[in-house]
Amino acid sequence: MSDRQTKRAPTALADRQAWLGTLARAPAAALAEAWAGLNPKPGYRCVRGPETGLIMVRGRAGGTGQRFNVGEATVTRCTVALDDGLTGTSYALGRDRERALYAALFDALLQDPARRTVIERDLLDPVRGALVAKESATARKAAATRVDFFTVAREGSE
Repeated sequence: MSDRQTKRAPTALADRQAWLGTLARAPAAALAEAWAGLNPKPGYRCVRGPETGLIMVRGRAGGTGQRFNVGEATVTRCTVALDDGLTGTSYALGRDRERALYAALFDALLQDPARRTVIERDLLDPVRGALVAKESATARKAAATRVDFFTVAREGSE
């Protein structure tokens, strides 16, 4: 690997992690709409899936304590190969196979710098905005029910 590739790899990895996280949380309707608006659509083949299975969700007591099994979650995964050789993958909670397929296709397309800007503008940016708005609304609802407890320490004067 050249010095140039080595220096760019962490940024490329971080970028891909960011868009994979967004694609995993994107609503199926947003992915389907973006795919319908994509022109020209690339040829592809499914390498794996889409297939649905279970994963074990693990937690930690207090966030830092010993690990324990919380329960199982349904996950759908998919891996596709575009005709131009790019490969995309996706993992998403739930059983929506079409959503997993679209997410894998967009993962592959986002690896092509020529297509990335358009897909980020038309798909990822609106989805990120909607996710932030949803998180803010949830935080506002939680804040509205917040109760502040305080303790008053009294010193006895007998």
